[in-house]
Amino acid sequence: MSDNVNTIKPADFLKLDKSKLTFVDLREPDDVLVHKINGTQNIPFSRFTKNIDEISKGKPVYLICSVGDLSEEVAEILTDRGYEAYSIEGGYKAYSEALKSKPVYIDAKKLRCPGPIVKTADIIRKLPLEQHIIVEATEDAFVSDIAVWCERTGNKLIRLDTANGVITAEIEKCSAPAEKVSEVQNDKTFIVFSGDLDKTIAAFIIANGAASMGRKVTMFFTFWGLNILRKPKKVKVSKTLIEKMFGTMMPRGSLKLGLSRMNMLGAGSKMIRAIMKQKGVSSLEELIRDAISHGVRIVACQMSMDIMGIKREELIDGVELGGVATFLGSAEKSDTSLFI
Repeated sequence: MSDNVNTIKPADFLKLDKSKLTFVDLREPDDVLVHKINGTQNIPFSRFTKNIDEISKGKPVYLICSVGDLSEEVAEILTDRGYEAYSIEGGYKAYSEALKSKPVYIDAKKLRCPGPIVKTADIIRKLPLEQHIIVEATEDAFVSDIAVWCERTGNKLIRLDTANGVITAEIEKCSAPAEKVSEVQNDKTFIVFSGDLDKTIAAFIIANGAASMGRKVTMFFTFWGLNILRKPKKVKVSKTLIEKMFGTMMPRGSLKLGLSRMNMLGAGSKMIRAIMKQKGVSSLEELIRDAISHGVRIVACQMSMDIMGIKREELIDGVELGGVATFLGSAEKSDTSLFI
């Protein structure tokens, strides 16, 4: 290596303000296509002498190639021509390892849905490809949300674990193929917003029908719909005064739901249940059990739970917690989305 060549270690390069430099990628187009580096000016080494004038002298120039040898040659040439040029030691291979060994930390603890996902997306958007990110959150719904978000955005979820109430996700930023993100399947997605007996029966009848056709079904329960998933018996959990008031005023479980029309102080719902039994129609409770046993995904919106003071321990078995990313991830793969 010539004494005229300035070099920089990848870890030190990653600390620099990229707006104050010119980053030139000397790799051939095929290599760049497979392992793209955002924010670079691609001038392949094979055509460098013809395109050298495209590089501005207004900023320091940092060069990267596959293993570091070609970038040293070009750095020497540019230095002789009056540029402030640097070769990144070890090339792309070392640069990639540096991204993985020094992950970016995102503190999303105490944030509520969709806060953790939004903060993660905002920060990752600005990072280079293959950068590793560590996200810590405390909302249970984050477990589902971050997995779905990674799947739908094309980023790689390397690990996801929980310890001492903190959920930790390690993510590698990847480029997402457009065709994968826009892919639509025959899945079905429901937002169950209402807590009315008749609307709930209709929702579960359709969900069970879709499941019987081999479709993947996700039912996302939010606000008043959460009451459907409450256990019928009171569960001892710690609540504030307002949360206790909410719990007292709202129906506890599917057996307490009223009709949206002609409820008549509960007489209407009893009549509907009696007619359903007489006609051989499965009860709502049977429909719920059938849905869960046939793989229908039952998701409770944690943000709504927090607002309404409903605790996880109060929900029936088979329910998972999720947030907006969980719903949208399912909806994007669905050809039918219903708001009930």
